[in-house]
Amino acid sequence: MARRPSPMTPWCPWFALGLLVAAEAWGQAPRRAFLFNDSHVHLTNYVQEGSDIRDLLRVMGNKVGRATLFGIPLQQQWSYRVSGSAAPTYYLQTDAPLYYYSFTDAFIANAYLSLPADKRERFEPMITGFNPTDMYAADHIRRVLTVYPGVFSGIGEFTIHKEFVSSKVAGEVASLSDPALDRVLDFAGEVGLVVLLHNDLDVPFAEAEQTPVHLEQLKALFKRHPRTTIIWAHLGAGRVVRPVEHHMALMEAILADPALRHVSMDISWTEVAKYVVSTPEATRRVAETINRYPDRFLFGTDEVAPEEQARYLRVYQQYAPMLEMLTPGARTKLLQGNFARLFDAARLKVRAWERAQRPPSVSP
Repeated sequence: MARRPSPMTPWCPWFALGLLVAAEAWGQAPRRAFLFNDSHVHLTNYVQEGSDIRDLLRVMGNKVGRATLFGIPLQQQWSYRVSGSAAPTYYLQTDAPLYYYSFTDAFIANAYLSLPADKRERFEPMITGFNPTDMYAADHIRRVLTVYPGVFSGIGEFTIHKEFVSSKVAGEVASLSDPALDRVLDFAGEVGLVVLLHNDLDVPFAEAEQTPVHLEQLKALFKRHPRTTIIWAHLGAGRVVRPVEHHMALMEAILADPALRHVSMDISWTEVAKYVVSTPEATRRVAETINRYPDRFLFGTDEVAPEEQARYLRVYQQYAPMLEMLTPGARTKLLQGNFARLFDAARLKVRAWERAQRPPSVSP
């Protein structure tokens, strides 16, 4: 006897169409329409100006499903002695220093909380407003979590070594071997926070034949924190920190190391994309690596306060030649699946940690 379909079984194409229409009516694009989840996008810039979170949702539209949500932890000082009445908005526009701006975390939390609950599901707020040279940095992160429970899923993007930025930051120079950084990563592992770390693989204008300056310290840092979920931003490349010879071979050595299975990489930023698609050989090499390690890569835009969708999607379009070389499974994981897996797990762990911090209720 043939089995009768359940009333809830989408056995009719009209049923599926109805679901899509309902999704659009509620202002939510059907999941299959999303191009990617964005693992790396900034709501604000280096002078803490940016988009309203509702404008970011509009720009995401039906192209971007979920996105991280963070500002920039550094504020560019406007020094009248340096630039007069010309107010800099970017760190390369002045010689004045940068300084850590902790209020960014409250700003991000309040922006997130201003949304209705169904819209919040599209964002993963991140804590960035701490100084990684400060032994109290981990305490700052703990404080933010307790003041804003139910909000944050990770920390970052924060920077240790970055071309033209690190040397401008007021105070001590950040270091991969600093115990303050170890405290931050230990705490992230304890709580379940995803860590998005920017650290260039090498210094600007390095000699091609030399071992990348930061490689060994980076691997040592990763290995000291096996319980922490880490995303290494930009494959370690930068605007002038170009991929070194055999760059992807170095990346594959990290990906193949069982002691580094907790480390993933993002391929965000237009500057990285230009290297990836610079030659057919470079494009093929990156695609082969992602196909071999499809669980270890995330896609991001690294756009700062995007105001229009065309600009927001430009890096996705830049990567098109490489994306076409991926297997269907690897492409899905890169663009959406790995984001969902890492951040869904982080949400569960962080919320459980937050609940455990609540004082026990007192009976009357």
